[in-house]
Amino acid sequence: MEDQTATELVQTPQTPEGFVGDPTFKRTQEINDLIARRAYELFEARGFAHGHDLEDWLHAESEILLNVPVDITETETEVTIHAEVPGFSEKDLGVQAAPRSLCITGKRHEAEEQRGGKTVYSERYSGQIFRVLPLPSQIDPDSVNATLSGSILEIKMSKFGTGKKIPVFAKAASA
Repeated sequence: MEDQTATELVQTPQTPEGFVGDPTFKRTQEINDLIARRAYELFEARGFAHGHDLEDWLHAESEILLNVPVDITETETEVTIHAEVPGFSEKDLGVQAAPRSLCITGKRHEAEEQRGGKTVYSERYSGQIFRVLPLPSQIDPDSVNATLSGSILEIKMSKFGTGKKIPVFAKAASA
């Protein structure tokens, strides 16, 4: 009997070429790395106890990123997004649009105060936003308008290819 060995073919993940120079893709990788590092720190602090991977990841994510609630509405001609961004100014926020997705980024620069003593516990929320939203329709990236009113960021986008509605009329039959 011949010696038979199993060979497993493993493909390495590759970066799609369209994303290499994309700043949103680069920022996604940076944030993913930050969350992974913090999740590993939580894993270490737990004494390397397995079985809490998702819990560690979600905890790390909540420490690094601010959860930004959004509402997406759609009409025949446009898509509108309302995002809650309390404490952010227009200088802190960025919006990038692609035909089928929208990325909202933000970073608050808070001056850290030095107080006597060591901080043992803090319930301050993160000063970073990173949300990539899939859009319900294809939009024209050149027609995006973003306005900040109080703590609500409103983003209006025209749908791509929404032409004028043309009525169809019946023609009388000729004899």
